[in-house]
Amino acid sequence: MPHRPHLYRVMLLSLCWVLSSFDLAQQPSNTQQPSPSSQNPASPEQATPGTESKANAVTENATPNKKAAPEAPAIHNDVVIKGGTILTVTHGKIENGSIYIHNGKIAAVGQSVNAPAGATVIDASGKFVMPGLIDSHSHIALDDDVNEPTSPITPHMMMRDAFDYNDKAIYRALAGGVTTSLLLHGSANMIGGQAIVIKHKYGLGRDELLFPGAPQSIKFASGENPKRVYGGKNQLPSTRMGNFEVMRAAFIEAREYMRSWDDYDAKVKKNDKDATPPKKDLKLEALADVLRGKLLVQIHCYRADEFLTEMALAKEFGYKIRAFHHALEAYKVADKIAAEGVAIATWPDWWGFKYEAWDGIPWNAVISAHKGVRVALKSDSEDVTRRLNQEAGKGIHYGLTEDEALKAITLNPAWIIGVDERVGSIDVGKDADISIWNSYPLSSSALVDKVLIDGDLYFDRSLPGLGLTHYKEVQ
Repeated sequence: MPHRPHLYRVMLLSLCWVLSSFDLAQQPSNTQQPSPSSQNPASPEQATPGTESKANAVTENATPNKKAAPEAPAIHNDVVIKGGTILTVTHGKIENGSIYIHNGKIAAVGQSVNAPAGATVIDASGKFVMPGLIDSHSHIALDDDVNEPTSPITPHMMMRDAFDYNDKAIYRALAGGVTTSLLLHGSANMIGGQAIVIKHKYGLGRDELLFPGAPQSIKFASGENPKRVYGGKNQLPSTRMGNFEVMRAAFIEAREYMRSWDDYDAKVKKNDKDATPPKKDLKLEALADVLRGKLLVQIHCYRADEFLTEMALAKEFGYKIRAFHHALEAYKVADKIAAEGVAIATWPDWWGFKYEAWDGIPWNAVISAHKGVRVALKSDSEDVTRRLNQEAGKGIHYGLTEDEALKAITLNPAWIIGVDERVGSIDVGKDADISIWNSYPLSSSALVDKVLIDGDLYFDRSLPGLGLTHYKEVQ
């Protein structure tokens, strides 16, 4: 057999190439391990919206960040906002101040803060920094499902079941500085459904927009709306007398329901083998939760006489009213509202658009505030929610102080919703829900530059793609 040295050399080279390829295949790929900074929306290393590769594109049209499997908790880098005028809401104004954010919470506020050298820095020089705005009365993202007008008593309706987390109104409010909203049932029913509280994390999944741990609110309504809806069907209620009779009857029935369960529980404790549980009733369970104080009662109400009737009913049945919404005649009985610890969520200058709004005046908020009522300014409008800052500016025009006006769109609505320990002011320990403005926020010319929620950047006006940082579309 002839000697073929060149053949051996080829075989040896081939073997080396195979072993080299095998060794490379065992090495970890750096492209599959994103750095912590690339996971942080506030990081300068974040990809610009619209530049993601087609391989990473979401395949469903305009669907925000759907994931096939649960993700690990988000990693928040340290963030410092520096150089701006900080409107804290609770402890005055800090010129050329700084805010240090750690793990989604406000960790320090002042003229200077101690933060890690690697913290992401947001330069707010020449700008204004304040808490994210809070809308305590909204119906965005509920489509045409805001009312269940088949019965005047529907406390078991859950607005979460109608929540459209893709609604662009969530984004528009975010771009106006709103970070939290209370989405309420409509005002067709004397006792309507249960609300949801959202954070405006537009681009995330439905459950990620829900405000974790927020108390449950329920919507009541009196006045023209319920009597018109049901009077038009020739059924009870068709008058204000009918409105309140329907409420009393519902609470009496709920009391009996609670009593039947109390009797059953007492028998069980005595080891009564013949004890039979009452039938569960979702409507009566919800009404029982009102009487137990488990739900925050939010009431659509315009007239002074109806405020008094609603407060008398609450005393009669032992529940608390959290706030009157709209409340255009609150100024007439502000001292009585304040004495009961009830807040109002109103407008600065809406009036005359229906009979029960005829006595509305633009000094309602300031008179009520000066009588001791906690006053919030809200939207009740997909349009107005984009400009709550201007509503507060109007309040100053009619007599509110700057501090009162700022609280009316931050801390006071947070109290109405029951989340004032978490949001509504720039204080250490609170959620880092922060808006950065290009000029004085209560001016009609002010624009939002950036919005952070839980320390993450969700809106940046300077970015392409409408300033969104989390929303992905088909590339």
